[in-house]
Amino acid sequence: MAIIALKAWYLEQYEPVHQLENRPHDLRLSRNSLLKSGLRADFLDDSEAVRQAPWFQRYLAGEIVEFYIEGSGSYGIANIDLLSHEVYFTKQDSLTQLEPSLFFCYQTEYPESSALVREALQAEMVALNRKSRLPLTLEESHRSGAEPIRRNSPLMRKLRQALLVIVDGTPVAQLPGTPPQLLPSPHICVELGYALQCKRQEQILLVQQERADLPGQFPFEVPAAQRLLFKREKDLQAQLATLLTNQLQRFSLF
Repeated sequence: MAIIALKAWYLEQYEPVHQLENRPHDLRLSRNSLLKSGLRADFLDDSEAVRQAPWFQRYLAGEIVEFYIEGSGSYGIANIDLLSHEVYFTKQDSLTQLEPSLFFCYQTEYPESSALVREALQAEMVALNRKSRLPLTLEESHRSGAEPIRRNSPLMRKLRQALLVIVDGTPVAQLPGTPPQLLPSPHICVELGYALQCKRQEQILLVQQERADLPGQFPFEVPAAQRLLFKREKDLQAQLATLLTNQLQRFSLF
């Protein structure tokens, strides 16, 4: 039976798959079995070459070593035997399927707020790209009149694949009560709900302009590190750069 060699790339830092496959692979594998949460394979490279590889040294030091395996996805090394050439992998929730983009969910019911956030984001994208090792792009929602938001639309796929989702949660209405309850745009509620379901918490940034004409309480809690409250444009500009940089640090872009 012929051996089918699979290429594997070491994931030292975040890289999108389409870029990852353009560089030389780091390991060649012959898959023995594929399980729901793991993979067993033989590595076809020379044992001494593997012993000297930087990723193997990190494995010996007890660090998590992740590979993207051709046709299978992302896996972390659970155990490796240099004598038998056997290696066991466990399935990882990888970031390689993400695109180097930020997604802005804007609202049209109170357009003044979204206009300020958009302008600030566009300025920060220029600054971020000066120091990012990957070119970053800014994607936006698309408000197409009365049509409902479709979960399987190309636009929602862009939201799902973005590194970071920025949501304008500025209130557009108020429910009476003590205190009054503030309501965001219904489009924002749908997109934020979808983002909370498919993204990690640290990949969501909620931006809100405080409105003197709509006092009240937001209906749910968001961690302080994922929330930006501002009154005026200068408040937004003063906070946004730091928050975006902090949120993107985990991707080792800078």
